[in-house]
Amino acid sequence: MSFLGKFRTKKFPLVGLVLTGILIGFGLAFLGFSLTSHGPDLKIRAETPGIASDQSPEVGQAITQATSVQSAFRYVAQTVLPSVVEIDVTSTKKASDSTDQQNPWKYFFGQPEDGQGAPDKEYQEEGLGSGIIVRRDGKTVYVLTNNHVAGDADKDGIKVILVDGREFPATLVGADTRKDIAVVKFETDDKDIVVAKLGNSSALEVGDWAIAVGNPFGFSSSVTIGVVSAIGRTGGPDDNISDFIQTDAAINKGNSGGALVNIRGEVVGMNTWIASPTGGSIGLGFAIPIDRAKKAIEDLIGKGKVEYGWLGILMFELDKASAAELGLDGKKGAFVSEVYLGSPAQKSGILPGDVIVKANGADVKADGDIMRLVSDMPAGQSAVFTVVRDGKQMDIKVVIEARKDSVASNDANLFPGLTAVSLRSEIVDQSKLPKGVKGIIVTGVFPKTPAAVIGLKPGDIVTEVNEKACPTLRDFYRILNDSSAKKLAFTVYREGETVTTLAYVRK
Repeated sequence: MSFLGKFRTKKFPLVGLVLTGILIGFGLAFLGFSLTSHGPDLKIRAETPGIASDQSPEVGQAITQATSVQSAFRYVAQTVLPSVVEIDVTSTKKASDSTDQQNPWKYFFGQPEDGQGAPDKEYQEEGLGSGIIVRRDGKTVYVLTNNHVAGDADKDGIKVILVDGREFPATLVGADTRKDIAVVKFETDDKDIVVAKLGNSSALEVGDWAIAVGNPFGFSSSVTIGVVSAIGRTGGPDDNISDFIQTDAAINKGNSGGALVNIRGEVVGMNTWIASPTGGSIGLGFAIPIDRAKKAIEDLIGKGKVEYGWLGILMFELDKASAAELGLDGKKGAFVSEVYLGSPAQKSGILPGDVIVKANGADVKADGDIMRLVSDMPAGQSAVFTVVRDGKQMDIKVVIEARKDSVASNDANLFPGLTAVSLRSEIVDQSKLPKGVKGIIVTGVFPKTPAAVIGLKPGDIVTEVNEKACPTLRDFYRILNDSSAKKLAFTVYREGETVTTLAYVRK
């Protein structure tokens, strides 16, 4: 007889019914539990991975796309972080006056400790910055950073810290104040040093992703994300001659010298300064384009200094009235106010009063365009400048020479040595001009130059050059540049009188 059958006997009718009900209940409960535990799991596996069952296809697609962007940022961080280092610097300073406290580099570098700052007292200043590993030659590893980070470091005052915490003593290879660039180096046998991939900053466009990597406020290996807000910005601290990439990626003290990279993990800039009323990030960060730094890196590593190309001119910005008198007709350009005697410009025929409107075929919008082009050119390379002279356009080919500070800083080599504007210029107080006087007004005179030697003064109104009337700037420069005249003498209106200057004999 079966087990259940025993409980169906007349002897145990009630017990049999109870036990039978219990067995049936256990069976139903087990079946229900099985369906409950496996049903939803099967449903999720049938849907898109990672997307909840109650989400619409549109939401799921958006999450998938956002996840792809997130993966790209992870890739950038993993690629770039090993090549961006922290740079700790110790430098000996002399106590500064109150004006030094306004130094914009203080956004990135430290202040002296309390109690320091007495006149003529030296103190140790500790600074924090960032750097980018740009080359390795055998055991020597080269790191790009800012001059204001490492340029004034003590001999044994530089330490490089990698993303994984390894520390190396470093030394300064060379620095340049005009571009605010420096290179330091350290020695190691380690084989896993990662050199950054340098990109093409000239390919950047406004709106591109921009990722800043550095060590803000000592928070090492930080990554912030934004976009390229603008390109070609000028006017950096300490007359930095670079143009800048502007970004809203957060940049703070300690980021200086770090990398600005694109979405492919390529370094396109070196973070350098911020515009801020507080010293903290407000979304106005600026980076030196890496294309501007590439030649400087080679020069510093190979020669210990940056070599600049030299054209041999001084430029200043024209006002509208002066530009109109020179025949620009709405064109923008760089106005040549002075030419260095014996310079590449003079040898090639560029003259004072010329307006450079193109350089190697590219439009020139301001004098900084010329400065950056020429400074990056090696000696011996030629460039073609398109100038407007006496209302006419012409091309002039110039062979660039190496810049020598001793020559470029000698005002005695400048010709003619004065700056002048139209009498109709908006910077001239028309109410103070004498009635009926026509000419140009001298706004500045350089010491030791021909203009200074013959006695010209700021405020003089030049009415004649070599007894020839010059009612406009165009007339003034046309007569000034007449090489057939061996002497130059100016008739000027000064303090209510008409006087004639001494004569300058052309060399």
